[in-house]
Amino acid sequence: MAAFAATPRSTGSPAEGRCGYYVAKKKRFCRMVVAAGKRFCGEHAGAAEEENARKRILCPLDPKHTVYEDQLAKHLKKCNAREKPKPDFFVEDINAGLKDETETPEQLVPISSLPEEQLGNLITKLKKASAGLNSTLKDQILSHPALHDALTDPKNGDSATKHLKQQASILGNIEKLKLLGPRRCFVEFGAGKGKLSHWVDIALKDAEEVHFILVEKVTTRFKVDGKHRKKNSVFERLQIDIQHLCLNKIPVLSREKLPVVGIGKHLCGVATDLALRCLVGACGARGEEGNEEPLAKRIKNDKTDRETPAMAEEGSGRTAPEQRSPVAGIVIALCCHHRCDWRHYVGREYFRALGLGALEFHYFQRMSSWATCGMRDAPVEALGGTARREGPSADSEEHDGGGHRVGDGRAESPPGFLTVEEKKEVGRLCKLLIDHGRAEYLRRHGFRPALQYYAEPCVSLENVLLTAVPRRPCPAAEATA
Repeated sequence: MAAFAATPRSTGSPAEGRCGYYVAKKKRFCRMVVAAGKRFCGEHAGAAEEENARKRILCPLDPKHTVYEDQLAKHLKKCNAREKPKPDFFVEDINAGLKDETETPEQLVPISSLPEEQLGNLITKLKKASAGLNSTLKDQILSHPALHDALTDPKNGDSATKHLKQQASILGNIEKLKLLGPRRCFVEFGAGKGKLSHWVDIALKDAEEVHFILVEKVTTRFKVDGKHRKKNSVFERLQIDIQHLCLNKIPVLSREKLPVVGIGKHLCGVATDLALRCLVGACGARGEEGNEEPLAKRIKNDKTDRETPAMAEEGSGRTAPEQRSPVAGIVIALCCHHRCDWRHYVGREYFRALGLGALEFHYFQRMSSWATCGMRDAPVEALGGTARREGPSADSEEHDGGGHRVGDGRAESPPGFLTVEEKKEVGRLCKLLIDHGRAEYLRRHGFRPALQYYAEPCVSLENVLLTAVPRRPCPAAEATA
């Protein structure tokens, strides 16, 4: 709690009708309005003589504010920090994945503390596992007319322009997959301010029966939700962790049976895996990984990512659901692989099929930050020290409400026996392997996934887009395509 002066300052005075307490930490008087005839607001009156013996204490639910001790019971019933009733669509840990204690590595040391031989073995395993992958992703850098005026606005700064280019490309990819249309429900995971949904809404113009569900676990300032006044569009914001979200129990989806399009712009690390499980769960094809058939060790190349729809249909009937999918498509810009977690990762079976486990995954996700942690201009001799944690400034608004630090303060110092370019390549392979595990997860659940670049590296270093459409689309989506 902030430190308060016992009495107001001798110099200066509070504004008329405002609290007379001087807040030393903020170097100003409290600006709260006081009751008629009172000198101090309720927050500061507890220490004032005029309130006599009434004592204010810290709220046990949220110590950031205080309450009169004799009114505590009444306050606890209406405190904003109290635990509120859970909505029907809250199902605890529904998207978390199985927790296997036997797979948790016992001792994990920073990469900088690993013996050179052990680190070399990890990199050898990484290269062997990724050797058969199609490591050159296709460029799918698109745009959309809906953002033309915004992109050409001379008032834009560099950061705004970079965000708009990414949003335009994501929107272009959504349209290319024929996912823009009436009678859709767009679910934006990690919505933040909701700008991606905003542009989708503008692109849809007067399309009928379009719903937007914006999922964000924290309260967000400067939301753009209030700018939408179209009669045909409905915006709903859910403050919930994706880990506990059951799409099938959201009233509008259970009532209207609308095809779902899952979207996201820079969905950090583990949030991507939780969102994929959430969407697969909506398909009715959800099965815990521990009960799934293990992958055949056939992952020798990635040509299946480029296969035609007919080839995909023919070669993937082994675990795909028989029913048509209520999910019309998935378009998610990936980000921050160093924030992934083995328990929540959807590609665990993919890793196991490659002879990899939780230990390798842990170090691969840590090394993934080498691809973007800003070592590009650092001299080789300096790389044995603390790695720079500079990320693309264009991503500042997408990550936890603060500056985008790809290293997240935990990017361990890279070893000195690798060159800068070798470290970047290792980081890129780590990201690629993790992303292919996600694609394989979607493929096993009846989707045709693809990975592609949706933005230039100068716009965002996190420039990979994961898209997927079901092999058997829902009838409603086919009717409106």
